[in-house]
Amino acid sequence: MTKQVDASRLRGSIVPLVTPFTVEDEIDQQAVRSLIDWQLASGSHGISVTGTTGEPSALSLGERETMIRLAVEATAGRAPVLAGTGTNNLKETLHLTRVAERSGADAALVIVPYYNRPSQQGLEAYLRRVADSTSLPVVVYNIPGRTAVNLLPETLARIAEASPNVVGVKEAYTDLQQVSDILLTLGRDFLVFSGIEALCFPMLALGGAGHVSATANVLPHEVAHLYNLTQAGHWDEARDLHYRLLPLNEALFLETNPGPVKCVLGWMGKIHPGLRLPLIGPQPAVQRKLAAALKDWAIQAPLPAAAGGA
Repeated sequence: MTKQVDASRLRGSIVPLVTPFTVEDEIDQQAVRSLIDWQLASGSHGISVTGTTGEPSALSLGERETMIRLAVEATAGRAPVLAGTGTNNLKETLHLTRVAERSGADAALVIVPYYNRPSQQGLEAYLRRVADSTSLPVVVYNIPGRTAVNLLPETLARIAEASPNVVGVKEAYTDLQQVSDILLTLGRDFLVFSGIEALCFPMLALGGAGHVSATANVLPHEVAHLYNLTQAGHWDEARDLHYRLLPLNEALFLETNPGPVKCVLGWMGKIHPGLRLPLIGPQPAVQRKLAAALKDWAIQAPLPAAAGGA
């Protein structure tokens, strides 16, 4: 029987939410709720949890389940929830995808298995197995810098042809030719989301459906506005905003994501900025660069750009 898949709401700026921790290193559920309310009030078009920015590898399965359920509950239908359910373990991915479906998430974000370095045939078999296990729309997450393998457009096309609920891909790959090849091969209705901050605007210009940008944690209105401007046909204004965002986009990735993002959110008073080892907060030199990049956005850092250690 053909699955009835509704991915109509998956558009625009879908913020990849950080996972805030308390000083006791537990998930700060109140902070999650507050962040979601702030994101939606600021214009974000969707919420994603337990993707890369949400530190999934530092969370237990139970904690990932908690984040998925909490996101659905806190969002309360106001925007779609894209639940990160992928791991490099098939059974765990199937389990989390079932949790997302039962919890009422709108779609599952399934990362290409990391560390295993599978062949294209292995990727096809794995992702088809996950897609066929659920009635949810599935967005594949291709991020070769984290997984050590690139999902090729022809492989994605075979997966989507065999599993029609595979409706899109989050592309965190720097080759825009690959994005063009995906849209050419799978059709312009296939949902391609930018997973690279500097490529949000270029991917929209190619026909992308939106972006899943870590910068939206800090500047939700502006990152959502970038999408809104292109949809309204205001390409010159969107281009200007793209270039205005670039310095902060770069600063937020001077150390491993989400360290700098959490640092800034801590400065803003939104969360306790704690990370779980092996990740640690940004070093003083990076903090100074973050502070400098934030000056254009009226976000005050607790130290001047020239202060601190080397």
